[in-house]
Amino acid sequence: MHAFSHGTTSTPTAVAVPPSLSLPVIEAAFPRQLHPYWPQLQEKTRTWLLEKRLMPADKVEEYADGLCYTDLMAGYYLGAPDEVLQAIADYSAWFFVWDDRHDRDIVHGRTEAWRQLRFRLHEALDTPRDHLHHEDPLVAGFADSMVRLYSFLPRTWNARFARHFHEVIEAYDREFHNRTEGVVPSVEEYLALRRLTFAHWIWTDLLEPSAGRELPDRVRKHPAYRRAALLSQEFAAWYNDLCSFPKEIAGDEVHNLGISLIKHEGLSLKQAVREVRRRVEECIDDFLVAEKDALRFADSLADGTVRGKELSHTVRACVGNMRNWFSTVYWFHHESGRYTVDSWDDRSTPPYVNNEAAGEK
Repeated sequence: MHAFSHGTTSTPTAVAVPPSLSLPVIEAAFPRQLHPYWPQLQEKTRTWLLEKRLMPADKVEEYADGLCYTDLMAGYYLGAPDEVLQAIADYSAWFFVWDDRHDRDIVHGRTEAWRQLRFRLHEALDTPRDHLHHEDPLVAGFADSMVRLYSFLPRTWNARFARHFHEVIEAYDREFHNRTEGVVPSVEEYLALRRLTFAHWIWTDLLEPSAGRELPDRVRKHPAYRRAALLSQEFAAWYNDLCSFPKEIAGDEVHNLGISLIKHEGLSLKQAVREVRRRVEECIDDFLVAEKDALRFADSLADGTVRGKELSHTVRACVGNMRNWFSTVYWFHHESGRYTVDSWDDRSTPPYVNNEAAGEK
């Protein structure tokens, strides 16, 4: 079917959504919006990728806009101040480049290179200013992102973000060893690992600087808020698995919900696709219930005090953006060149990655 992805250009563009990936409820009940800063965001992130040497100039020129990384963030963190959204978008672009480096290190057996990068990222996360001029552009770019992200909210938020991202780095290390050793995690092991490698709590943390306020633990950890946040991220991770299945099978991946279902539950390829889709659809239904609970919780915080009113407003803004995550993730997967496997010369090697920079041919 064709759907309209209202947003990244001045006129809506018809985007073909394969029936197996089409989710009519997203298209009908989750209208897509884009932050008005998006055009500048795209231009400035493209410039940042060049300045930080995260992608070669020819790759940036040919692929950066088509990868739609800025579209993804501009559709999520609505209401964010421009400088906050810019920092998040640059960090998100960095994350995708890091993910590609991780993949290439695995494919080419660069165990020592990955080990060094892992420890350098841990260090840069804790002391980013000390790594702004690191010889590895990936480390320097990460440090630049952290300096900027750490500037918006108090140190307590920074410490929480760092704690969450240390866990993400270690989860990527577990993925590295699973792939090099050919280990397909069980379904439950995979789901737990996926919450880390997809960085569920990182993207959720970033809702707060976007809304301009750090949430206290009693609010952030409240079951109503936490469930809505988790479901928005689970949808994204599982829909990504559904869309990236061909890419990951071509690349001998072992981390995909469908792959775990085939390996450990005995499902056929067709059955696995059907089961992942079922979970995705169930996640949407559950979120619609959780969203109402979270908004009721937000209303309960407005206790007549200025503090209560501000907290209520912040929670409402965060929950509204959790909803935006559904539509922006959905359209991203059908617009981004990251998933157009059938158009690649080599289905296992994305054309936007830079093998040569690592001394490969």
